[in-house]
Amino acid sequence: MAEEKQGPLLKARDRTLSVFREDVEQEWKTPFYFIQGADPQFGLMKAFAIGDCDSGGDEWQEELRLTQQAVQAVNQLEPKPKFFILCGDLIHGMPGTPWREAQERDLKDVLKDISGDIPVLFVSGNHDLGNTPTPETIDDYCKQWGDDYFSFWVGGVFFLVLNSQLFFDSSKCPELKQAQALWLTKQLAVAEKRKCKHAVVFQHIPLFLKTPDEENDYFNLEKSVRHELLEKFSKAGIKAVFSGHYHRNAGGSYKGLEMVVSSAIGCQLGEDTHGLRVIVVTAEKIVHKYYSLSELKDQGIGRDLMDLMK
Repeated sequence: MAEEKQGPLLKARDRTLSVFREDVEQEWKTPFYFIQGADPQFGLMKAFAIGDCDSGGDEWQEELRLTQQAVQAVNQLEPKPKFFILCGDLIHGMPGTPWREAQERDLKDVLKDISGDIPVLFVSGNHDLGNTPTPETIDDYCKQWGDDYFSFWVGGVFFLVLNSQLFFDSSKCPELKQAQALWLTKQLAVAEKRKCKHAVVFQHIPLFLKTPDEENDYFNLEKSVRHELLEKFSKAGIKAVFSGHYHRNAGGSYKGLEMVVSSAIGCQLGEDTHGLRVIVVTAEKIVHKYYSLSELKDQGIGRDLMDLMK
């Protein structure tokens, strides 16, 4: 069983998604697009407003409304995106906190309204696993949302979903960090053979926010880990890494690899608006634009991106 399906919500199993048949999807056919969202994080807006991000978060009506708006915006897009991926911090309640189950239930209920022909995929974030994950918190996440790391093919493009918390702090689950590392080595070898048109990574925590040599920060990966991954990704020909976590738009590049940091569906920590990123994949390049929820809902995808798919 390669995934469980609840309406459009896909739970990766056995490190893949069989809904995208590899024998069919490995072949490049035509340009396409997908949607990236990040950090709906049910409960953060109130917690942030009252200055208690550790134990606050007992209300999430605003995040619920914003996620409903995101669902409405995605549903009315034509043509339909190949998939809609949420890059972590699905909810604010850390493992063991009192509102976690209710936040998970409400998020799933909203996402089930996504059109049935738009698969919804999930990336694990620090609030989903805990800042220092354990085998138990990772197992719980996998039961709720599917595998914490997996790969799949769509339209001749090879996609990798990673558990970035294992790069951040694996002190309570070193064996799981090692398991992902061994798996990742094999997956990057697939990408390096260049049988794919492009290779793309999704993870919650960005490798870096603006420059590869920036200082360590809560919102990026530690320098030695960052540079090891950058070298591996660059060698394998990874074209782009899409992340969330920062609750602001940011990004930069390293040896032809683009680091794309997308702001949140939910709580904003900067000057950006609640939004989603539209990513168009052509034979030559990957082009993307961040849209506010209202802009995407009212106006749809801009002509500049639509023209790339003709």
